Amino acid sequence: MRLKVPYADPGVPDTRGPGRYLWWLVRKQPGRVSLGVLLASTWMLGLVVQPYLLARAIDDGLRPENLTALGTWTLALLAAGAANAAIGVLRHRTMTFIRLDAGFRTVQVVIRHAAAVGAELPRRVSTGEVVSIGAADLDRVMRTMTVTGPGVAAVVSYAVVAVVLTGISPPLALVVLLGLPALMLALGPLLNRMRDTETAYREQQGALAARAGDIVAGLRVLCGIGGKDRFAGRYHRDSSALRASGYRVGAFSSWIEAIAVGLPSLFLAAVTWLGARMTAAGDITVGELVAVYGYVAMLATPIFFLIEGAQDINRGLVAARRVTRVLTLRPATTDHATTPCPPEPAALHDPTSGLTVHPGELLAIAAAHPADALAVADRLGRYTDSDATWGNEPLTAMPVAEVRRRVLVADNDAHLFAGTLRDTVTPGHAVTDEAIEHAIHTAAAGDVRTGLPDGLDSPVDAQGRDLSGGQRQRVRLTRALLADPEVLILVEPTSAVDAHTEAAIATRLREHRRDQTTVVVSTSPLLLDRADRVAYLLDGRVAATGTHTDLLERERGYRELAHRGEELVP
Repeated sequence: MRLKVPYADPGVPDTRGPGRYLWWLVRKQPGRVSLGVLLASTWMLGLVVQPYLLARAIDDGLRPENLTALGTWTLALLAAGAANAAIGVLRHRTMTFIRLDAGFRTVQVVIRHAAAVGAELPRRVSTGEVVSIGAADLDRVMRTMTVTGPGVAAVVSYAVVAVVLTGISPPLALVVLLGLPALMLALGPLLNRMRDTETAYREQQGALAARAGDIVAGLRVLCGIGGKDRFAGRYHRDSSALRASGYRVGAFSSWIEAIAVGLPSLFLAAVTWLGARMTAAGDITVGELVAVYGYVAMLATPIFFLIEGAQDINRGLVAARRVTRVLTLRPATTDHATTPCPPEPAALHDPTSGLTVHPGELLAIAAAHPADALAVADRLGRYTDSDATWGNEPLTAMPVAEVRRRVLVADNDAHLFAGTLRDTVTPGHAVTDEAIEHAIHTAAAGDVRTGLPDGLDSPVDAQGRDLSGGQRQRVRLTRALLADPEVLILVEPTSAVDAHTEAAIATRLREHRRDQTTVVVSTSPLLLDRADRVAYLLDGRVAATGTHTDLLERERGYRELAHRGEELVP
C-alpha cells in the first residue's frame, strides 16, 4: 500500500530566519488564511452587534414600554447570536485546517531535507533535537498559525469598537484606544524574558532526550560494565536542572496569564465607572451605558486573543528557529554529476591517505588512530567531497545515487529499523530465501534466526534493542552482504563478537565476496590475517602495505597495533 502524503511537493521553505519560515507557512495557504481572517473578523464583529441590539431594545422598547419594538429587537438579538455561533464553528474549523497544514508541511520539509542531508544529519544534530522538533516544536509552530485568524480579527474588532464608541463618547473611545497599547507594553518585557528562557529550556530538553536515547540503546552494556547507576545519577541531575528551567518558563507564563486576565478586568471596571458617571450626568443614555459595557466586555475576547497570539508568536519563533537549524544543514557532498561512474570494476584511490583499493581484492585497513580509517571510508564512499578517484576520474564528479548503489559503507552502528528479521536484513531489492540463508551463514548469525520464535518472520525492535550487541552487529553484516555492492567497505564488523565467531566470519567473508572488492576497517588479527593485503595507516597516511605476516615482521608500529588488537579480542 502506498503511503499518502498531504502534498506531493510541500514547497521550498524560507529558511533565512524563524520569522520568515512562519511567514512562508502562511503564504503557502493564502486562500484558507484569508477565509480564516474573514470568518474570525465577522465572528468578533458579531460580538459587537449584540450590545448594540441590546441597547436598542432598552432605549426603543423597554424604556418607552413599546412591546412591538422590544420584541423586534429581542428577535434580532437572538438571530444575531445564532448566526454568530454558526460563524464561530466555521472559524474554528478553518483555523484547525490552517494549523494542520502548517504542521504537515513542516513534517514533510524536515523529513525531505533529513533524507537529502543523509549521513551528515546525525553528525550535526542530535537525535534528541530531532525528537523535540517532532513533538513540542511542531505543536508550537502549529499554534502560531492561530494568529492569522483571531489575531488579525482582534485588531479589526478593536478598531471597530473604538470607532463605535467615538460616536457615543469621544472620552470613552480615547480610554479604549490608549488602554490596549498600555497593556501590550506591560507584557513586552515578560514576553522577551520568556522567549530567552524557553529557548534555553528547549536546548536542554533536546540534549536530555538525546542522552535518554543513548542510555536506552546502550542499557545492556551499561549494566554489564556497572555504569548504570552513574548514568542514572547524571540523568537525574540533568533532568532536575531541566525541571528547574521549566519552572522558570512556567513562572513567566503564569505572570503573562495573570496579566491577560487581570488587566482587562481593571480596564473594564475603569471604563464602566467612567460610563456610569457620564450617564448620571446625562451625557449618555442608560441604553448607551449598557452598550458601552457590552462593547468593553466584548473587548475581553480580542484582548485575550492578542495576548495569546503574542505568546504563540514568541514560542513559535523559538520552535521555528530549531526547525530552520535543521533545514539549513547542507550535505557534506555536492551532487553535480559531470562524469559517469566506471562501467566496469575499477580502482578506488584516495590521494589524501595514499591508499588504492584494487578491484576484486579483500583489503584490510589497520589505523593507529581509528578516526583516520573512518575518514578514508567517508572519502571512498563519497560521504564528503575530496580528491578521491574511481577509475582515474574524480569521485565527486560522479552521481551520488550511482556511487551509493555500487559502493556501500557499512558502519558498525548503522540504524536497524523495526520489523521482522526478514525485513530488517533485506535491502532495497528483492532477495531469495536462499540468499538470505547464505548471508546469515557468512555473518555467523544463524543463532539469531533460530533463537527467535518465528525465525525470519519474528519481529525485531527498532535498533535491535531486543538483541545483544553481537547479534545486532551480525544482523547489520547480513544486511550489508545481501546488498551485494560492487565495493563493500565494512567498518569494524566484528568488534562485538567472540574470537571463535570472528574467525568463522573472517573465513566465510573471504569466500562470500570472492572476486568482489571488499575493504575491512579493523585491527583484529583474525581479520587482518585473512586479507589479501593490509594497509597500515599512521597519522592519516599509508605507512606500509603487505600481507599481515609481512607487516608483522617489518613494521614495529603495525606489530604493536596488531598485538593490541589481539589483546582486545574477547
